[in-house]
Amino acid sequence: MAAEPTVHSWPQFRGSSGQGMAEGTGPRKWSRDAGIAWKVELPAHGWSSPVIAAGKIVLTGARKVDEKTILSTFALDIASGEKLWNVDLFTPSPEETSALHGKNSLASSTPIIADGIVYVHFGHMGTAALRLDDGEVVWKQHIRYQPMHGNGSSPILVGDRLVFNADAEKDPTVIALRRDTGKIAWRTPRDQEVRSSFSFSTPTVVETDGRREILSAGSGMIGAYAPDDGRLLWKVTYGEGYSVVPRPLVAGGMVYVATGFNVPKLLGIRLGNAVGDVTKTHLAWEATRRMPKTPSMIATNGQILVLNDTGTLSGLDAKSGKSLWAQKLPGNFSASPVLAGNILYAVSEDGVCFIVEISPTGAVILAEIDMAEPSLASPALLDSALYLRTENHLWKITGE
Repeated sequence: MAAEPTVHSWPQFRGSSGQGMAEGTGPRKWSRDAGIAWKVELPAHGWSSPVIAAGKIVLTGARKVDEKTILSTFALDIASGEKLWNVDLFTPSPEETSALHGKNSLASSTPIIADGIVYVHFGHMGTAALRLDDGEVVWKQHIRYQPMHGNGSSPILVGDRLVFNADAEKDPTVIALRRDTGKIAWRTPRDQEVRSSFSFSTPTVVETDGRREILSAGSGMIGAYAPDDGRLLWKVTYGEGYSVVPRPLVAGGMVYVATGFNVPKLLGIRLGNAVGDVTKTHLAWEATRRMPKTPSMIATNGQILVLNDTGTLSGLDAKSGKSLWAQKLPGNFSASPVLAGNILYAVSEDGVCFIVEISPTGAVILAEIDMAEPSLASPALLDSALYLRTENHLWKITGE
């Protein structure tokens, strides 16, 4: 009997692992006119990243109809880019859409796909579950809170929980919904006093000490939360760090967390044997030079790859935080890079895609391809194709 074919997917923000790593290889050479499998105009605007499963690409977006804002989810065929379904989900009030940063969008949170269900999140404007096959709505939930600059945190799945950060202008919390009904399973307030409580990070799940922990970074702290009831298991604090965006990175028994705006730091924190406030006992190192405010980090071959907002790509020793090398990429960056083998794909806010070869001692820019449209959405890479969302289009790039 023939073996079952491997089912490939890019089901959540930053891929299967949530850490920005792709299997296999990606395209090395293309232009706007060559090496493009297809390019389709999108029906709605947003900076959510594409997620892929069962031959479908799912995105979210927002559009104006008369005076109303409509938040929607749509699916495209992976082979042709043809629209398969498009579902309108929420019509937020003007008050709900008003608190938006110029770089943000009304659809910046990336969906997540599991077991034939797409979970989409628009922060304080609503959350929903839909069938991947046809877009039929399974449930909708609307938890109101007051954001600062809009939403950016993407949801994650942990067992029968859908978990997301709600680090709002005030009363920040971590929230878990039941996957089957969308009802609130738990809602845990942040255990940290800070001047600016808003942040936009996406949680990460880790297995340590024989248990699963939800690692969630917010203003002034990263906390580990129990999936069943949301209780805080441990935390590490970092002063007044706020507007934290990068997703925590887990590798080699450590978690790496960026601390937000003003003077961003990168912290290396030891996992395991942690109860309560473990800042003094578990913080292994901190780095302050060329650290990111927005792009997430990647771990590879004993290094932490860090791309900061102004385009400096650095390699740090994962154990010590020592800077090993740095390479400037022209431009400003909000999207998180993707690594396939030793090839890094990084997309600037101007829509220039950099192909960079990574080694233990440095980085070499192999190509720069200008897509001629802004891009703040992190790309997806699956089965040797790069999927890139720009301001008005989605591109499937296979290379020349």
